[in-house]
Amino acid sequence: MAGETGSIDVSSLTLIDRSHWGRIRVGDRDRLTFLHNQSTQTLNLRQPGEVCETTFVTSTARLLDLATVAILNDSVLMIVSPGMAETLITTLDRYIFFADQVTLTDLSADTVMFSLMGPESASALKSLGLDVGMGVVEGMLGAVAVTVMAGSGLVTTGYTLIAAVADREALWSMLLQIPALVMDEATFERVRIEQGRPMPGSELTDDYNPLDAGLWSTVSFNKGCYIGQETIARLESRDAVKMGLWGVKLAAGVAIGTTVWVEGAKAGTMTSVCELPNGSAIGLCYVRTKAAGGGASVQVGTLEVSQTATLLDLPFLNREKV
Repeated sequence: MAGETGSIDVSSLTLIDRSHWGRIRVGDRDRLTFLHNQSTQTLNLRQPGEVCETTFVTSTARLLDLATVAILNDSVLMIVSPGMAETLITTLDRYIFFADQVTLTDLSADTVMFSLMGPESASALKSLGLDVGMGVVEGMLGAVAVTVMAGSGLVTTGYTLIAAVADREALWSMLLQIPALVMDEATFERVRIEQGRPMPGSELTDDYNPLDAGLWSTVSFNKGCYIGQETIARLESRDAVKMGLWGVKLAAGVAIGTTVWVEGAKAGTMTSVCELPNGSAIGLCYVRTKAAGGGASVQVGTLEVSQTATLLDLPFLNREKV
């Protein structure tokens, strides 16, 4: 039933309100060159209609956020994690110099954002009169002007629709005409842990870099200088990535920050945990690469009281140059 909530199979049509995520417009002549120099992905040669993911890091390559970037005709639209728009704008503004023609605008409070996911999401939007592709398009859904980006925030196929906040009810009502389940935030959290999407405050922190976090596909290794480039290049060229992000299935929930042990030695830390209705749990953890990798058996807890888990490679994570 349209609008129903509950246990959700993300291979089915699913709708979620992601308006609490951040949205930033980057404008003016130097927008692509500026973003190219400030983030890990190649952006300066991108063409209108393209969508990609990039990470923003500190000068020592410590993680700030993972962003989805859509190239429009006259600007760049970025989706950033909840609560991160103001932080990123403040950080990026420090690198806009006198001759740079770049503007940064926080659109988070002025727009809404909904994601429709599932293999049939393109067909479902077409049934409402909106043709979508593999990148980003601007169009009309009924009387509502929308920007539609390929991607759902997860590995799951989908599209994200952004519109003016005044059109919230009209757009949501039209989307509810699709026979889709409505996903709540708790379910999104469960699915993002199942898939391995890292988030700020959990996996995206100043303790880790994009290679630790399994975000190699967001990094260009041949584009030249950008913030954090020297550190990332050195880690890759010397095979010196110290940590790896992995999934685990647990017999019972544990606290975030619980130690991961390998052969009696501290090897890592739990960064996200979601308890399931049957009493078991799933989670994400960072583990030292020299201690263990995918498929390895680890202990989670204390030396006195722990449970055994296997390190799982998850679909959102990648660990090779692309």
